[in-house]
Amino acid sequence: MLQTLRSKILFYLLLISMIGILIVSFFIQYGFEESFNSYLDRNREKKIDRVINEIEKDFRQNGHFTRDPVFAMLHEYAMGDQLYFQLYDRYGQIQMDSSNIRSMLNSLGLTEPEPSGEEWHSKNYTLKVDNTMIGKLVAIYPEGLIDDEYTFIQTIQLYIYAAVCLTVVLAIVFSMLFSKKLTSGLKKLSFAADELQQHNLNIRIPLKGLPTEVKQLAISFNNLAESLAKEEMLRKQFTGDLAHELRTPLATLRSQIEAFQDGVWEPTQQRLQASHEELMRLVRLVNELEKLLAAENPQMKLEKIELDAGSVLAALWEMFMPIFKEKGVQLHIEEPEQEEIFEADKDRLMQILSNVLNNALKYTPEGKNVTISVSTDRDGYVGFRIQDEGSGMAEEDIPHIFERFYRGDKSRDRKTGGAGIGLSVVKALMDTHKGMIKVKSRLGKGTTMTLWFPRED
Repeated sequence: MLQTLRSKILFYLLLISMIGILIVSFFIQYGFEESFNSYLDRNREKKIDRVINEIEKDFRQNGHFTRDPVFAMLHEYAMGDQLYFQLYDRYGQIQMDSSNIRSMLNSLGLTEPEPSGEEWHSKNYTLKVDNTMIGKLVAIYPEGLIDDEYTFIQTIQLYIYAAVCLTVVLAIVFSMLFSKKLTSGLKKLSFAADELQQHNLNIRIPLKGLPTEVKQLAISFNNLAESLAKEEMLRKQFTGDLAHELRTPLATLRSQIEAFQDGVWEPTQQRLQASHEELMRLVRLVNELEKLLAAENPQMKLEKIELDAGSVLAALWEMFMPIFKEKGVQLHIEEPEQEEIFEADKDRLMQILSNVLNNALKYTPEGKNVTISVSTDRDGYVGFRIQDEGSGMAEEDIPHIFERFYRGDKSRDRKTGGAGIGLSVVKALMDTHKGMIKVKSRLGKGTTMTLWFPRED
């Protein structure tokens, strides 16, 4: 049993289908019953409110309880909805009682006898007129469904059971047909998978003659083979790519240490702490870069805290001012007029902004400017806008700049253009923060990149 591939596919398709059908039918039935019961409860409360309003209105007009028209309403609800009432005055004396109508109807054989063990609920309501208590109303009703309500639920359940049976039959028929068509092209897939396992990255599956169901799988396999071939080529460049990604924190640390050595900065506790944080960020970057490059959408645990955008700009100024000054590029910081709070992982945030700033510095010639400002144009987000007066990018390159290892100008080597990892890391980290990136660029005019971070997680 279950020796052939088709029988296994058929078995598991049926198993999954049956489990899905049972789960869906259960939740449909359960959800409908809950919604229907909630509807009945709300409808009952409306009727009770109507009785209360009518009693208070009648008392306000007459100064005492009268039977007309209140008792007619109580009689209507008792006969049609099994909703009974007992009206007491402020002294506890009963004035009206519709609960005895059911026993009267039972004695005359006009209603079904009460099921054994049937439970009844009662709820008390205080009656007031002009903030003065005039009496108490007790509503009495049976637990669960009654008469037509029960019949309605049974009808719905019957339709659900019929739909489940029909779905089961259809699942069996279509599973048999699907398993037959699926296995017709799996031999080609199996052969190609074996070749791929033997590192034959040039293997491709011919699409002609494949069933529609298998053709898409074959296309995906071919795309996978192409991706693996590309990744094999890129793997050989990994050492250079890693060096590019490490250059940003190393350059920052170098500039800070040289500033200490040359006496430009006093080694204060705050600056030493900033250097230590940068060093620790470098250690973490080394540990996580390989994981980041291993998947298109890496999942990383973020240690989010509340940050002030102005404080972030001040930290960037401290870190990057020496290397900007060394190249002769002016770094301008436009501090926000008020405190702008948002949530982010501080290390990842600094990694993102450092990568973008490093790129801006790299492609901005001496004597030009790079400006960092805070934007609040988008509701629920705080944005960091980094604008440079560098070489810019062609419009057709903008959609691809976040792809790994992509370089718009193929003539750039690692000394000028990098290996194409930095912005892909920025994109991955922004996605992890549930942030957004907007890029505007013109060749020869410069680039503006805005990084939007949500104010709250």
